[in-house]
Amino acid sequence: MHGAELTERYSKSLLGVFGTPSRVLVRGAGCHVWDADGNRYLDLLGGIAVNTLGHANPLLTSVITSQLATLGHVSNFFSTPTQIALAEKLLEISAAPAGSKVFFTNSGTEANEAALKLTRRNVGTEQTPRTKVIALEHSFHGRTLGALSLTYKPKYREPFAPLPDNVSWIPAGDIQALREAVDETVAAVFIEPIQGEAGVRELDAEYLRAAREITKDAGALLVFDEVQTGMGRTGQFFASAPVLPDVMTLAKGLGGGFPIGAMIVFGEENTSWLTPGDHGTTFGGNPVACAAGLAVIHTIENENLLEHVRETGHWLRTALAEVDGISTVRGRGLLTAFELQTAAAPKFVSAALDAGFIVNATDERTIRLAPPLIITREQLETFLAAVPQLLTAAV
Repeated sequence: MHGAELTERYSKSLLGVFGTPSRVLVRGAGCHVWDADGNRYLDLLGGIAVNTLGHANPLLTSVITSQLATLGHVSNFFSTPTQIALAEKLLEISAAPAGSKVFFTNSGTEANEAALKLTRRNVGTEQTPRTKVIALEHSFHGRTLGALSLTYKPKYREPFAPLPDNVSWIPAGDIQALREAVDETVAAVFIEPIQGEAGVRELDAEYLRAAREITKDAGALLVFDEVQTGMGRTGQFFASAPVLPDVMTLAKGLGGGFPIGAMIVFGEENTSWLTPGDHGTTFGGNPVACAAGLAVIHTIENENLLEHVRETGHWLRTALAEVDGISTVRGRGLLTAFELQTAAAPKFVSAALDAGFIVNATDERTIRLAPPLIITREQLETFLAAVPQLLTAAV
């Protein structure tokens, strides 16, 4: 069946919260996908930083298939070896101190919901209750009601008011603003080390270290949202390392395309905030998802992908900065944004798709790239060669 027919069926059967799909994709291999009409695309978005190992990775496919053929779901009344092994591995690669623990979810939004719920237990004292949560301007933490209350854009929040109203936003990267906002009435501070939906805007190490110091002094919990930046996306497992928060949330790249999220709670003093019965999830930590997570981490480590990501990302941004029509390039590892000199980013995305490249616009001027971590320079060179023509087509 052709793409137009499938798109018509889509519009009749699926809720239109995503609008009309750009294409109907039917197959993937490595860094490429194919649509229902047989057209091939270089996937430079990776399912929005999800397909860490590309599409149809042989090891990931084999591990998921083997685990599903052995044990697919057991509920949260039981555990499995894969669940335990993945939790241990996440604690290892995050340099978690003794007493740290992991809670598995199905998505980044759910991980942030769990983190927000955990921070509610940091209540302070009767004389000085902790009733406030601090988030950063231009932040994005998800679309469920709790996570949405942390998300900055009014157009996302306002149609669903009233939301939890104890959240205040401060300018991102402003240490003095953070210092002034965080006191004994603040329960938690939520920070994305790199604000992906805001156009890949990085908060430097000095700011992250200051956030750790300020929250610790005030008794507030520090939460790093690494849903988009975690699992090797920036050339290290976590963009915030070596700064250690109280809580870190993960998802997207962790499962390499299989749905999984995680909340890592650092230190014994923080793992006691939630006790049996306080939170739960039916599918979180299921053995298939955890097997996928283990396969992703194994591949990143054994194929030296972190070094590849660092080197390839640096090379890509250097090349993009030399293209006429691009005003700014920023990012780390294989999370990159470039700004156009004109407000033509949506047209650029459309032109790129017609030319066989999947990219994303975060605003009217900014293009975001988050390809699979396995992408090669040769593949990226095909995109770089096409960029001047795409810029012309977008005018």
